Amino acid sequence: MLSMDKIIIEGGKRLSGTIPVSGAKNAALTLLPCALLTEEPLTLRNLPRLADIDGFQHLMTQFGVSTAIAGARPEDFGRVMTLQATRVTSTTAPYDLVRKMRASILVLGPMLARAGEATVSLPGGCAIGNRPIDLHLKVLEAIGAQIELAAGYVRAIAPDGGLPGGRYTFPVVSVGATENALMAAVLARGTSTFHNAAREPEIIDLCRMLEAMGAQIEGIGTSDLTVHGVERLHGATYRVMSDRIEAGSYACAAAITGGEVTLKGANFEEMEATVQVLRDAGVTVEAVDGGMHVSADGPIRPVTASTAPYPGFATDMQAQLMALLCRAEGTSVLTETIFENRYMHVPELNRMGANIETSGRTAIVHGVPKLTGAEVMATDLRASMSLVIAGLAAEGQTQVHRLYHLDRGYERLEEKLSLLGAQVERVGDG
Repeated sequence: MLSMDKIIIEGGKRLSGTIPVSGAKNAALTLLPCALLTEEPLTLRNLPRLADIDGFQHLMTQFGVSTAIAGARPEDFGRVMTLQATRVTSTTAPYDLVRKMRASILVLGPMLARAGEATVSLPGGCAIGNRPIDLHLKVLEAIGAQIELAAGYVRAIAPDGGLPGGRYTFPVVSVGATENALMAAVLARGTSTFHNAAREPEIIDLCRMLEAMGAQIEGIGTSDLTVHGVERLHGATYRVMSDRIEAGSYACAAAITGGEVTLKGANFEEMEATVQVLRDAGVTVEAVDGGMHVSADGPIRPVTASTAPYPGFATDMQAQLMALLCRAEGTSVLTETIFENRYMHVPELNRMGANIETSGRTAIVHGVPKLTGAEVMATDLRASMSLVIAGLAAEGQTQVHRLYHLDRGYERLEEKLSLLGAQVERVGDG
């Protein structure tokens, strides 16, 4: 059920205090389907409470996976979930579940490895441009799968006796295709080698958990991964990494309000590109014991930045940085190299008094002396956070509609902002 709530922000409050960084959505959505790789229980700790996680849990029960959530107190951030795929009762991920969430395609690899076949509807998700799954299919073919496309579904079939393994060089870096390849290859009969693989911290998290389940993977953290297939994997208990995008988002929120915020659990090393861009903008960012400290007391400086695959500046941080740069003293230039339709937040920011021009994949952000509250519409997950960040610094009241986008990626946003002194309220958007 989509949340039709809106968030009302009274701008101009300086953020100050400490908040916990939740488990990473993008990591969790990759770790959940690993439950399909074993009949033993897989327990995930620090799982964020998000609409996408609930949706993926629903998808897993579709395959006969039992899920149990440990009794968490309502005030706790994060959850503990145990999944067990004693037997897989269905190998089809239907359209009505997949269309709401692109990450559903990540069941393709593990289901193929475990059951020898998988049928998955072509995915949905944020409307931020063309995100084809052709690389997912090509890499699975390279390690021995037969792929059929029919009526909006992908069917992957392994030969009798399982996938033989193989080698594949990604023509471009693809996080999702690397994840699917790893999950398919861990139970292959032979060895698989992947070149130009994605190196995101979420990929490392996936490799570490697969190792905890008994997988054999070499080259973790590099762009060359070698997977020696094993006969079976066992259960494990694993803690989901902290969300570097959430941490970066709150860092931008702290900076735009001239605030001072400690992000408990943020991993400084995984956020080097974001940290560097924030420092270039005049924000003080330091690693502290168990997290990261962000403060801004001087003017925001303009920056020039381009999105790039890890270890570059993440496309998932572009919108939030843009909101911050609306208040810079000078002109910033942002280039979006990953997705071609990722500036849908620009007209909404301009409604709040920002001065942003776009041309193709480039956005020119002319800093303005002030932003003004307005009614704005969230268009995708990260765009909605950029509007919240702008609203925190704007004069007067901002109303952000279509909160269901935010609920997909930010755990209890208004609670965390309130802890920092923001004046925010969620209300029904009747």
